[in-house]
Amino acid sequence: MSLKHVFNPLTLRHKTLRNRIVFGAHTTNMAEHGLPGDRHLGYYLERAKGGAAMIVVEPMPVHAAAVLTRGNFRHSSDDVIAPFARITEACQAEGAVMIQQLYHVGAHGDWDNSWHANWSPSGGPSYHDNDGSRAMSVAEIEETIDGFVQAAIRCQKSGFDGVEIWAAYHCLLDQFWTPFSNQRDDEWGGSLENRTRLSREILRRVRDACGDRFIVGLAVSDDPTTGIFPTRDEMVEIVSLHDAEGLMDYVTVGAGSYVDFQKIIPSFQYPENLGADLAERLKQAGLSARVTAEANIRTPENANAVLGAGQADLVSIVRGQIADPHMVDKAAEGRTEDIRGCLSCNQQCWGRRGRDYYISCLINPSVGHEFEWGGDRFAPSPAPKSVLVAGGGPAGLEAARVAAESGHRVILAEAAPELGGQFRLAGLQPRRAQITDLIAWYERQLTKLGVETRFNCYMDADDIANVSADVVILATGSLPPGTGFQKAMPQVPELPGLQAGNVWSTEDVMGRAARLGNRVLILDEGGQWKGIGTAWHLAEAGHEVTIITPDAMIARELVRSATDFSARQTLARLGVTFVTESAILRWSNAGARCTSLLTGEETDIAADSLVLATGNRTDTALLEELRARDIDVRPIGDAAAPRLAAAAFRDGRAVGLRISSGP
Repeated sequence: MSLKHVFNPLTLRHKTLRNRIVFGAHTTNMAEHGLPGDRHLGYYLERAKGGAAMIVVEPMPVHAAAVLTRGNFRHSSDDVIAPFARITEACQAEGAVMIQQLYHVGAHGDWDNSWHANWSPSGGPSYHDNDGSRAMSVAEIEETIDGFVQAAIRCQKSGFDGVEIWAAYHCLLDQFWTPFSNQRDDEWGGSLENRTRLSREILRRVRDACGDRFIVGLAVSDDPTTGIFPTRDEMVEIVSLHDAEGLMDYVTVGAGSYVDFQKIIPSFQYPENLGADLAERLKQAGLSARVTAEANIRTPENANAVLGAGQADLVSIVRGQIADPHMVDKAAEGRTEDIRGCLSCNQQCWGRRGRDYYISCLINPSVGHEFEWGGDRFAPSPAPKSVLVAGGGPAGLEAARVAAESGHRVILAEAAPELGGQFRLAGLQPRRAQITDLIAWYERQLTKLGVETRFNCYMDADDIANVSADVVILATGSLPPGTGFQKAMPQVPELPGLQAGNVWSTEDVMGRAARLGNRVLILDEGGQWKGIGTAWHLAEAGHEVTIITPDAMIARELVRSATDFSARQTLARLGVTFVTESAILRWSNAGARCTSLLTGEETDIAADSLVLATGNRTDTALLEELRARDIDVRPIGDAAAPRLAAAAFRDGRAVGLRISSGP
């Protein structure tokens, strides 16, 4: 399809953007001792090389009270100038306009990262943790304004083309905008003019300090459902007030807030193009500032539709360019089928950030490692080898692709009639078809790279030896143990009553091997999509579903990816029953005898079928036999140890790069 709207250049103050796609601001958490280093340089440079028109580097806190994460940049220090200059110079040389976001989170700061009390307009609660904040004095407001200005000056000295002032997600500036959080009765509260005084003063003073040849942007967000934030009409009025004074060159529109956090980084559970609605309203208001839409705009096709409909002047695609840093160039070359599409899973971007690690990507493990691995580009091996990859799940697919990209001769043998392994089963869960789209992407890439793919090809040690490959990559995955063992009851090696039958694994269910009764009990020890997605699938199919877990909450591990609450909402809407902090004592034809891990009280749950979403095991017999034959065999993914899909993709990438250098 034509992407003419995406590739129409745009003038933004003194710069011309080569296309309309922005790599928007997001916390990578990569700073070391508060400074950007090689990890940052590799990360942003890869997206500049990939065609992003404008890169908005992650937020710089402007004051001690603004620090949010361990990986935040050092605030109020000229020490950041020289290392940032490395990044701006390198990325600008690749054609990208470079902006840095400046932020202050107000009431939502992390005092145990900043060691500073949280400040806010009126001392409101934090929605980032359970701490409170203190109302700012006028002197502290002035101190904060100066913090923004001094940070902007440092950005200019670092070579940035401009800054983006953050007033989104109910941070400090839109805390001042919002009557819920701004109950002041001085010149900084009350009327709209007073409530917007802080943001307008910051923008005005930044312009005065940095001059006309410097881009100034404003970031806002749309949260129309919570009931305490400005409505869309009020947001148009607020932004228009700033625009009437010529205070910014563009405005970026995101979604969600700290109160409705999951929409800030919307997963596959949400509709696409969330930020386009308010962006369109702002466009219709006739602003002189350019409008950027972001939030779940995943693909160039999405971007082109938003731009073509006049909903925005620019589109920010963040996770899409994390997943494929060369997305823009591929689209420009008419190769959209070669774009590796984001899964909107949040497992390694927000999931790692939520644990205060630097971010990565489930399907692009080079993220955060570009400076070590050369990004998502591959140099031909000086000594090509013949490679046999046994297993076509995520680890095997990535290993085969990377090995072939590096010039090796690759055979991929898959025991099933199609690729994907257990990962394909995950793609059959509701709203997770992006996974099967990714598997189709791998199929296209392997075909283009000349990989010989063999289906229905189970291989034992003799079969593998007969191939005579230089390197054997074992990606045979793992299997459910079928014992019903529960970590909550380590003294019981096998669930009593298994012989009664009607006990299945989640793999059986999603692979359509299970024959289930109407009432299904799911034992979920992982708190991941393995159990949650299977419950969703069964509930939509009309089964009466109960989830029992030893955890204190259903979907505990999904908290990391900010997908848990929406998952529980969906399950509750479908009538799924939750039983927490409990374990199964025994199974029978009548159902399960269960126990509370809190009180020891025993209860019965009537069920026709039991589904186990528990940990898998690796069968090492084949690995040991190959090693005994002195075959160069390298286990990856679950064949190395059962883990999540992110480990499988990373193992595949790493082993593919190391083929020539040895295990």
